[in-house]
Amino acid sequence: MAQPEPLAGPDDPVGLLRPLIQRALDTFLDGQRDLLAEASPQTLPLIDAAAAFLSGGKRLRPTFCYWGWRAAGGDPADEALVTVGAALELFQASALVHDDIIDGSDTRRGLPSVHRRFATLHRDSGWQGDPDAFGAAAAILLGDMLLAWSAELFDLAAVDGVRLRSARTVFDRMRTEVGGGQYLDMLEQVSGAGAPSGQAERARTVIRYKSARYSVEHPLVIGGLLAGAPEPLLDDYRRFGSTLGEAFQLRDDELGVFGDPAQTGKPTGDDLREGKRTLLIAYALERATASQAALVGSLLGDPALDLDGVTALREVLVETGALTRVETLVTELVAGARATLDGADVTDDGRKALTHLIELTTERTT
Repeated sequence: MAQPEPLAGPDDPVGLLRPLIQRALDTFLDGQRDLLAEASPQTLPLIDAAAAFLSGGKRLRPTFCYWGWRAAGGDPADEALVTVGAALELFQASALVHDDIIDGSDTRRGLPSVHRRFATLHRDSGWQGDPDAFGAAAAILLGDMLLAWSAELFDLAAVDGVRLRSARTVFDRMRTEVGGGQYLDMLEQVSGAGAPSGQAERARTVIRYKSARYSVEHPLVIGGLLAGAPEPLLDDYRRFGSTLGEAFQLRDDELGVFGDPAQTGKPTGDDLREGKRTLLIAYALERATASQAALVGSLLGDPALDLDGVTALREVLVETGALTRVETLVTELVAGARATLDGADVTDDGRKALTHLIELTTERTT
């Protein structure tokens, strides 16, 4: 009997997984559509918005989960990893929907953000009340539903019960950490405008808990636990994932300021308009002159920031050496991830795939 085909190959660790994850998400949402339709057809815009939001994307978290499994000796063709990967995508979608409300973002991946989508529905329908308030409320509800669905789908994975429960513990911790990291991010934007002392370390703490650990480390560890990986390998996954996850987020923050909107899916300088206190900003304020610091203070977080303002802030980030320092840190973090992977007891295919994923998550696209 022919052996089932692997879900992905080490030379293209993401590509083959994408359609499988999309199919799993579509199937799950079809079931939720039927459930909501029983209540009222008027609830179906929620499913339509979820389906649109979950269409496409890099699928990096499911990919790291799969290769955490496979690098630990897991069956390359086991579709239980597709179920778990789809659950990770549902959680990612929940976090992004809520994040866009908090940041007041108009777009996500080149399309209207969910709260803007529902505000438009309100306006086009001629309903009573405030369209923006309706949009925010609907998006909060959808984000909550996506969060609940992520746990529901995770528990449907056809994996040994003991291993699934161990992995679920990490999944639950991950969801709590992201909420805490999001709060710290909000707190930094309202309280971090004083003396630059300590801003860089606080920015890195936000990165670790809001993004880095749940982008790479936790998916890897979840995959490893599902495969029954020994503790030394799980420790390597944690070191590798934490380091690479931070490098990935630092690169993402850089692209949020200097990136091409066609690549990022967000307008030029949107992170600056939102007032994100990234490591780039922290590094700039550490070495800024009085006039440069005043310029950052006056422009950062201005929702009406135009291209001239974006250009002026970019110049400060370059002139203070902030961009170079972030680039150097990314290089150091990537080197640390490679060193950890070199010493890890993983399968040959797993090592090759994870090496490709280092490049994929940290390469510059500007």
